[in-house]
Amino acid sequence: MEQVETPQGVTVRRLAAEDVDAVVAIETEAFTSPWQRETFLDLLDRPGLELLVMEDSVAGIVGYAVLWCIVDQGELANMAITPNFRRRGLGSLLLARVLDVAREREVETVYLEVRASNESAVRLYTRFGFTEAGTRRAYYDRPKEDALVMMAALG
Repeated sequence: MEQVETPQGVTVRRLAAEDVDAVVAIETEAFTSPWQRETFLDLLDRPGLELLVMEDSVAGIVGYAVLWCIVDQGELANMAITPNFRRRGLGSLLLARVLDVAREREVETVYLEVRASNESAVRLYTRFGFTEAGTRRAYYDRPKEDALVMMAALG
């Protein structure tokens, strides 16, 4: 498991209702089939769900993650960093915090789906102990593409 140092001025905290518009903007930049504002608002107080935002003291919300926790399993449903803040180690920081939260919730295994072509995300997940568990054929639209199913056992 990779150790990650938090850069000065960056925090990870629970998402609040006033963060939703910033999260939707990042979601829209990052994904070809983005979740809508109403989806995030509906998820705010849902049991078993962890909504995290990464905030820079100057730029504001620069990333977010959505983690479902059901008994001893978790699913990293969405995670993104705004394009201007990528390649700075913030994805590693956010993923480390997501996995910490999963452990706090006594999750033993975390799953995720990632576009097969998203090599940088696959490398990130692999560095954190995720391994390929399978493939979902034609899972993504725009463009149509397979998803790799990855899993990490938390210990």
